[in-house]
Amino acid sequence: MGKKRLITSSEIASDTGKTAGEIRVAKKPQKKQFFKGAVNISSSYNNTIVSITDSGGDVFAHSSAGILGFKGARKSTPYAATLVGKDAAEKAKRFGLQEVKVSIRGIGPGREAAIRGIASTGINITSIIDATPMPHNGVRPAKPRRV
Repeated sequence: MGKKRLITSSEIASDTGKTAGEIRVAKKPQKKQFFKGAVNISSSYNNTIVSITDSGGDVFAHSSAGILGFKGARKSTPYAATLVGKDAAEKAKRFGLQEVKVSIRGIGPGREAAIRGIASTGINITSIIDATPMPHNGVRPAKPRRV
């Protein structure tokens, strides 16, 4: 197998022709800053999920009642939805978020409570859109029963 060999920084510098003081160290990447974004709230009878996206639609902060430790029937309560909204908004504020457009899907009990949680963190809400999917005529009805 051969001997294992340790490479020191002075050996690397001599191979590249630079002195030990001239070796470049990779800089830590800066956190991205988002000033405007969109909040998508999915509220079902069982859970409330809040995801916050940038203007391009990429999610950079999200939260749900299950993530916060609520289990079973308590996940679908308005109180849990308020905490979910606050948690997601606090995560987004670390990125510098200031203004959001809110889009709500679903008919669960946490619809308005999640918006109140987001608004309580100090983020400006510019618009609220109800994007709940609605059937435009549904499926074909069953044929009549012949007896």
